[in-house]
Amino acid sequence: MLSAAPRARAASGVLYLHGFNSGSGSPKAGLMREACARLGLPCATPQLPHRPRAALALAEAELAALGPAPLVVGSSMGGFLATLVAEHHDLPAALLNPAVAPAGLVADWIGQRFDNAYTGERFAIEPAHLEELEALTPARVTPGRYLLLLGTADETLDPRRAFALYRGARAILHPRGDHGFAALADYLPAILAHGGHALAPARQGDKNDRNHFG
Repeated sequence: MLSAAPRARAASGVLYLHGFNSGSGSPKAGLMREACARLGLPCATPQLPHRPRAALALAEAELAALGPAPLVVGSSMGGFLATLVAEHHDLPAALLNPAVAPAGLVADWIGQRFDNAYTGERFAIEPAHLEELEALTPARVTPGRYLLLLGTADETLDPRRAFALYRGARAILHPRGDHGFAALADYLPAILAHGGHALAPARQGDKNDRNHFG
């Protein structure tokens, strides 16, 4: 059973950080914007550069427009970046299948080329990506600030690694959930509750994007 959310002031906005080679136009980013609109909350879903340091800098630059204490939400590599933002700025965060020590994953992609379906950008993974990720990876985190949402059938990342790094955080395990966390719509109330807001569950007809990734 999920423990009660810690008592804290309500989040002043939401920063959503998409995963690797995804975009601000992804279905998950759209669902987050729609949920925030229902609550009248400012929401930023920036299109992140593929280079880690540049992505982190852009994410942190978005905070100024989101009030004094925003909630940070991140998916996959965006979960890694959300962790860095939350730790640097003492903020609560909700993480969807977050990447843990992502330099190990990227090491297998050196020289591989990618096309971003949301921006049309084409890029290759270079050793600099690996070096930046290694330098940015935190040795430890503050578990009490996080809500973890982990798919038990994640085909890309081992959920046990995230569970170990964030041990002590509030956690939701989605049975047979994949890496894309296609059931995000079902968990938006829990995510917003972590930021101190009550979001009514979506109606069944509102879940048009639940089979999409991003």
